[in-house]
Amino acid sequence: MTDSQINQEREISILVVDDEESLRITFQHFLKREGYAVVDVASSYNEAFNLTDMKQYDCIITDIVLDANSGVELLREIRAKGITSPVIIITGYPNIRTASDAVRLGAFDYISKPVNKEMLLKVTRHAIAHRMLMLQKEKAEEENRRYRNFLEAIFRSVKDMIITVDPDLRVMEFNRAAMMFFKDISLDFDRGFYINALPGSLGANCLKDVEKVIATRRESSEHRIECTKPDGAIRFFRLSAAPLMDGSGVFFGAVMVLRELSFLEDMDDKSKRVRFHRFIGKSKVMQNVYSMIENVGKTDVTVLITGESGTGKELVAEALHIESHRSKRMFVKFDCTAIPEEIMESELFGHKKGAFTGATSDRMGRILKADGGTLFLDEIGDVSPKMQLRLLRFLQEKTFYPVGSDQPLQVDVRVIAATNADLKKRVQEGVFREDLYFRLRVVDIMLPPLRERKEDIELLLEYFLEKSNKEHARAITGFTDQALQAIKSYNWPGNVREFEHVVERACVLCQGNTITTEELPLDLIEVQHGQKSQPALIPANVPVQADMVEQHQQIFPVSDTSVDISGLSERDTIVATLRRTAGNKAKAARMLQIDRSTLYRKIMEYQLNSKEWET
Repeated sequence: MTDSQINQEREISILVVDDEESLRITFQHFLKREGYAVVDVASSYNEAFNLTDMKQYDCIITDIVLDANSGVELLREIRAKGITSPVIIITGYPNIRTASDAVRLGAFDYISKPVNKEMLLKVTRHAIAHRMLMLQKEKAEEENRRYRNFLEAIFRSVKDMIITVDPDLRVMEFNRAAMMFFKDISLDFDRGFYINALPGSLGANCLKDVEKVIATRRESSEHRIECTKPDGAIRFFRLSAAPLMDGSGVFFGAVMVLRELSFLEDMDDKSKRVRFHRFIGKSKVMQNVYSMIENVGKTDVTVLITGESGTGKELVAEALHIESHRSKRMFVKFDCTAIPEEIMESELFGHKKGAFTGATSDRMGRILKADGGTLFLDEIGDVSPKMQLRLLRFLQEKTFYPVGSDQPLQVDVRVIAATNADLKKRVQEGVFREDLYFRLRVVDIMLPPLRERKEDIELLLEYFLEKSNKEHARAITGFTDQALQAIKSYNWPGNVREFEHVVERACVLCQGNTITTEELPLDLIEVQHGQKSQPALIPANVPVQADMVEQHQQIFPVSDTSVDISGLSERDTIVATLRRTAGNKAKAARMLQIDRSTLYRKIMEYQLNSKEWET
């Protein structure tokens, strides 16, 4: 890797220490010409020592003679402060003792005077490459530590009993659920015990399954057993076991999962949650979402929430915040599509007075407001490459620079992001950074569309009808069978948001106490009767049928000109609006007063190509 390539990956900072001004300036000139942007100089031991207190350097180049001190003493002191930056010693009198002292104290290398330019650049390049490798190693170790903590948190919190066993049948780990179940049995959880110490038929079956896995190194299929407790009560369990292997395929034991069926059946049939925070739904997919929120909410890992528009991604973020230890602190939302690009950086990171025209005072950004709490980055897939880089650095270091400031701020913030875009596809297309994608997606929670949880529709109907009755002072009691069938047959491209708007619209239009098909949008009725819907850009929450062209007869400015869309067809209106927003579909949907999913559907329906609004 060349010096310039390294410097492009990360802004490299170098400190040159020499009491001869001509050498300081010469070294600084050589290094800056090679592409290193930050090359500081110090003329004395004390000045260099103070600079290392204020800034972290990736390489330090020091003369061995520094007035009354020496470069070796500087090396000794900065190592005592815990600074691990590679140090290159410049010496005019090389000898074995000098070299051994420097190496013993951790110098990367030393160069004899007179210093050759190529030798200086070569040794510096190697020192910085070594520094980058060490930083990457530290980062990987930190990521592994956080990932282990995350897995341990999940391991502790799940309600199933989990037991891991080494090849000698010695129990390695017992999660909290297993400890609570076996709390009345004399087991030494601290010093360890063997799996055959578990009593009764449950213990015998555990031993049998684990021995089979260890002997065959294959998964034991799930099966059900019944066990009789000392008081005569019968308990039912599901057992499964699987081999434990590391990433390279090395076998080091087995894991056993025990599920008490009486508890599961109670969850499935009797106490299934139909409400969870602000969510409503009893479907299996929503139960899985609730469990994910409960388990992940207790940790501080970064979460990426994905799902179509209108599925409730913001509700997931709020629920994660409430479930966390940060629930008493701020929950700060930042909509990446609602704020213009030119002020987004200031809004998120804040700015100092005088940072730019109009910055008449210091401004606290959203990140600092969320200190100690949760920052929710909505529609993260729409941010620019510049903002992607700044967000990546913030997530990596938990520090940031307000606009116009050269002093970093450190915060304790849990980050949750959401998008309805396919970020993996955007990474492949080169429009979204892969490293940022993996930073955000430590854990991902995918919200199902409404069409995949139609068993929740009646619950949602009941809730939104009650809500609309209160808001509009109505007394609607229900829906006709035909209206209910139309609602259930529709695929709901706008998901729960569209669903709520349709119920509210019907409630407003209903003249009696029962909603009929007359109060439903035409799209729903045509789907029920197998007819193709006519193009319509009318928002679902508009309470009257209106002609789209009349609704959008207005002037949209495009740069310094304007486009009169009065009299345009629906297709041309979409193209004109996308042209005005430079292809930003989120802004175009807001301008047209429709859901983004509706806009995407219309783009597909008219087979529009981006070239039509880029010209």
